[in-house]
Amino acid sequence: MKALHRFVTATAAAGAAALALVPAAQAGATTHSSFIGRFHRISTIASTVPHNGDVNPYGIVVIRHSHGRLRAGHILISNFNNKANLQGTGTTIVQISPRGHRTLFAKINASTLPGPCPGGVGLTTALAVLRGGWVVVGSTPSSNGMAATAKAGCLIVLNNRGHVVETIAGHGINGPWDATSLNEGNQAALFVTNVLNGTVAAKGKVVHRGTVLRLQLRVFNKMPPQLLSVTKIGSGFPQQTNAAAFVLGPTGVGLSRTGALFVASTQNNQIRVIPRAVTRSSTAGRGLLLTAGGKLNNPLGLAVSPTGSVLTVNGGNGLIVETSPSGMQIASKLLDNSGSPKGAGALFGLAVRPGGRGVYYVDDAANTLRLLH
Repeated sequence: MKALHRFVTATAAAGAAALALVPAAQAGATTHSSFIGRFHRISTIASTVPHNGDVNPYGIVVIRHSHGRLRAGHILISNFNNKANLQGTGTTIVQISPRGHRTLFAKINASTLPGPCPGGVGLTTALAVLRGGWVVVGSTPSSNGMAATAKAGCLIVLNNRGHVVETIAGHGINGPWDATSLNEGNQAALFVTNVLNGTVAAKGKVVHRGTVLRLQLRVFNKMPPQLLSVTKIGSGFPQQTNAAAFVLGPTGVGLSRTGALFVASTQNNQIRVIPRAVTRSSTAGRGLLLTAGGKLNNPLGLAVSPTGSVLTVNGGNGLIVETSPSGMQIASKLLDNSGSPKGAGALFGLAVRPGGRGVYYVDDAANTLRLLH
């Protein structure tokens, strides 16, 4: 893991400040300019619904380099529901250009997977692209759209032409819900949140067993990625089944330039920070508190802005919230006022537009890709 180690040590001086985080209530004196404050328009880019009718777009990632059928600057989006709107049954990933041209990147068949994936296919917000165009997507499947039948699932690896080449199951992967990655040389660190450890058995009660795993992978040009190790770097996050959101637990993750991992703890309206996420060899528990409450209302998708602030979208009220590295909530904007109640249940994945020229996000109430700019 030498390349990843160099990434952290090169930013160690800057990292000291990021790891000395304080609760939001103590951060009022810190000033930080808003990233989203400059944006005042919302544009609909395209529908996310492919020909098979899958709905409920969850995961979103901007493609950085062209490989195979992947095009730089285009956006990949995973669908969690099938045409009948049953949660945990979506099987498709679409690719959308910045001008709104949509193509089907992959349709995944559970019966032809090359490895185990307990429960089958239900594609989540866990979506990442590794060097060479290897795409990794999480599956947290349900047999009938209800969380009561949810199974552990797996991570599904596809090549840059949209063909499944392997699955990664076990190793603590249990309901992979969101993901982010760090690509360095021929290695990658994949950070994955998991939301099903004891959750289904609790039948709606809160359990504190949500985890964050770091998967270390060796990445090749022509062979599928090789799993080298799995480290539990976060644990004890609250989680529970939920009729509207399927499950509430640790969701969005984003890596700072200093190697700290931000985690949206959806169930209790917090943003947590796991220090030394790239190199740590043991769990940090729930990590440090960055911010809690305030404008947060079931924070789901998370991204780190070019200025280092943390962007989260709320499943509870349709807001995007920006939090400074010191923990102060410095801006918010209404991204969606549809649904019942208005603004609820529509937002999930988000990603910063290349060049910092806006924020892409999915609206799963209208099944669209949108842009705040």
